[in-house]
Amino acid sequence: MLVLSRKEEQSIIIGENIEIKILSIRGDTVKIGISAPPELKIYRKEVLEEIQRANINAVQSSKNLKDIILGKVKEAIEKNQTTDK
Repeated sequence: MLVLSRKEEQSIIIGENIEIKILSIRGDTVKIGISAPPELKIYRKEVLEEIQRANINAVQSSKNLKDIILGKVKEAIEKNQTTDK
């Protein structure tokens, strides 16, 4: 990890078009401004982690739903096969 010290109104430039500027420092809170291309997604870490957890849960729920549906379809097929005899 690169560690830099900055003061209020100082910036860090990442690449050619991303600027992170220290807007204010009050107590243990640092307010930053980010200038970046609109197509670049920027998240607070805790928000990104929550999105990732929600996506994992959605995939798991989808997989469980798929298993339930497949089980019901198999039951229906087996039931039809026994009634056809």
